[in-house]
Amino acid sequence: MNPISQQDNLLYDKLRAVIAERKNLRNPLIEILRNAQEIFGYLPIEVQEFIAQEMNIPASKIYGVVTFYNFFSMKPRGKYTLNICMGTACFVKGAPRLLQMISDELGVEVGETTSDGRFTVSAVRCVGACSLAPVFVIGEDTFGRIETRDKINEILKKYD
Repeated sequence: MNPISQQDNLLYDKLRAVIAERKNLRNPLIEILRNAQEIFGYLPIEVQEFIAQEMNIPASKIYGVVTFYNFFSMKPRGKYTLNICMGTACFVKGAPRLLQMISDELGVEVGETTSDGRFTVSAVRCVGACSLAPVFVIGEDTFGRIETRDKINEILKKYD
């Protein structure tokens, strides 16, 4: 591991406490990883190796779990995740164009986070709002039938 700052030490101490509290439970790894992601904001290799060491399990097992579940991220995520629906109805009604407009507006591609840390853009299979196609979701808010960059801009300004 690289040298860590005092702030990082506090985060690792917090994670160590979570591991100690949960490691003897039946199948604790996903819960520990979920907590680690809450503490650090994502799960870099260094955090995965720390968990492996503390739990006395192979780092490859942790990496396998982290890369299997899309809930986990190995890269920092933005304050808001912007999920663009790419399901059939949305795709047919213009989701690729919507995705391009959002990517252009934010200056990032799918899977990337804006430089200001506000948004992470994600493409998802379906959000269950087919009647509003094409659709994107930010948090609990669903936006549909978005046709212009001006409308996208207006929506994005609400999130800071």
